Amino acid sequence: MIEANEAVKAPWLKAYGDLPFHLEYPDTTMFENVERIAKQYPDYIAFEFLGKSTTYSEFIANIRRTAKGLTAMGIKENDRVTICMPNTPQGVITFYALNLIGAISNMIHPLSSEGEIAFYLEESESVAALTLDQFYPKFAEIAKTKAIPKLIIANIGDALSPIKRLGYKLTEGRKIAKVPESDKNVILWNDLMSLGDSYTGPYEVKRKATDPAVILYSGGTSGKTKGILLSNLNFNALAEQTITVNPIYDPGDRVLAVMPIFHGFGLGISIHTFLSYGGTCILVPRFNAQTYAELLRKQRPNFIAGVPTLYEALLRNSDMDDVDLSCLKGVFSGGDSLSIELKKKFDKFLADHNANIQVREGYGMTECVTASCLTPLSESREGSIGVPYPDTYYKIVKVNTTEEVPYGEEGEICLTGPTMMLGYLNNPEETAETLKKHADGLTWLHTGDLGMMDEDGFVYFRQRIKRMIVSSGYNIYPSALENIFDAHEKVLMSCIIGVPDELKIQKIKAFVQLKPGIKPTQEVKDELFAYCRKNIAKYSMPYDIEFREELPRTLVGKVAYKILEQEEADRRVAEAQAKAMETVLPAEAEQKAPVVG
Repeated sequence: MIEANEAVKAPWLKAYGDLPFHLEYPDTTMFENVERIAKQYPDYIAFEFLGKSTTYSEFIANIRRTAKGLTAMGIKENDRVTICMPNTPQGVITFYALNLIGAISNMIHPLSSEGEIAFYLEESESVAALTLDQFYPKFAEIAKTKAIPKLIIANIGDALSPIKRLGYKLTEGRKIAKVPESDKNVILWNDLMSLGDSYTGPYEVKRKATDPAVILYSGGTSGKTKGILLSNLNFNALAEQTITVNPIYDPGDRVLAVMPIFHGFGLGISIHTFLSYGGTCILVPRFNAQTYAELLRKQRPNFIAGVPTLYEALLRNSDMDDVDLSCLKGVFSGGDSLSIELKKKFDKFLADHNANIQVREGYGMTECVTASCLTPLSESREGSIGVPYPDTYYKIVKVNTTEEVPYGEEGEICLTGPTMMLGYLNNPEETAETLKKHADGLTWLHTGDLGMMDEDGFVYFRQRIKRMIVSSGYNIYPSALENIFDAHEKVLMSCIIGVPDELKIQKIKAFVQLKPGIKPTQEVKDELFAYCRKNIAKYSMPYDIEFREELPRTLVGKVAYKILEQEEADRRVAEAQAKAMETVLPAEAEQKAPVVG
């Protein structure tokens, strides 16, 4: 297909033997893909949520019921609907119901700030939004100054068994303020279901594989948040590719779905891939290391997928000491670079807990849903992110060009294949910067990442060309946060950097130059933190704000963020040296002290 990338076949065929290198992708929607498997395994469990199981036949019935309710609300083909949910049944059901009626799901983080939610609603031109009752106040606040779409409000208790629903209402549910009945813009989830039960008109819309189906969010080459428009084919191809390179998979296998549904990794792998092939998704609405350990112990999943910080958290968790992991067939790491040392530690951890596998690192971008490259089953190379998926090709080009470099030489990672996005929402300029036609006549996705490929087709990620911070698997773009800081009435200029962190990989630090006449007091710092909490998502919040009389500049007048990064690195080294001296000096003094008898 592409001569320069034929090297990928050698390790691929060695790893996967007689499995097909080129695959066939049906002209179906995501819903049709799941319905197909539901007819094969109607009594298999599609998902479990806090102890309640839902079979595939029940799942399809709930999707159709929801689709009727959405249609009765007036939602039609090509409408955009925002899903602002954690991993819950209502979020997953609505995702496929929208696909069934030909609408487009706009997936966003439920912990987004009010300002971010307002942006997502406006950017997507959403006609409705689904969220939990606990997030209703954010939407109500937005509604004070802007028109917002119709709100569908769900409750965690609605998805629980009767006994657990009662327990939830008496505990967590009591802390959540009731949605006011006076808000005529709101329809409750159970009322939506009743609406679907009474609707008798047409609702199913026939769509093609290449039709747009999902909007996910990430930063483009400029660092500004972009909506990424993805098709049915993008998701269905990902599912076919992932299952093909994992012949260890069997229908009925269970995946611990802790990665969120607004993230390509969570939605594409842990949800759609497994639901397309008869798997069981164990939906985890909220992650912490203790509950995750309990889930591993009780649920005994066959597959887990997560970011490196998840695996590091498990290593630190004493609750994992007696957990038997012999149930695991596959452990996948993505969303950020997995350090060689962390991989070694977690591989030993797996072996110590009776698992006969190792963690397999992958690589991908939201612009191609998620994974497009994975470490093979039979061979791994230190520092490599593996080999490309079938029908996905990689090449390394000289930065800022389309000129391919020789094997072993570093450059920008480019890829092409069936999971490549349709483009950035409402941004043809950014799309043209990212999707470029090369001399071979194919359109290639320029990742903005630096890497290399060896002569056997193994790919190695080096670093990000773009200025980007990765914290707990989330991509955070400094320029977006700086825009928010700079909009504050007391801020003249700001600069955001990432600071190394043992748990998060990086955490956020803000440097702020205040406007003339504003003194850098604790009161001002508290005011800025309060402003951040209102305008910045929780996962993007800075841990510290440092005031500077002046920010360092480059020769052309730009803020020299690299100088601040170096200053921070030097400070951390100095602190470590001082701490080391504190432990050495007392011991030396003790040796020199006279013995008093």
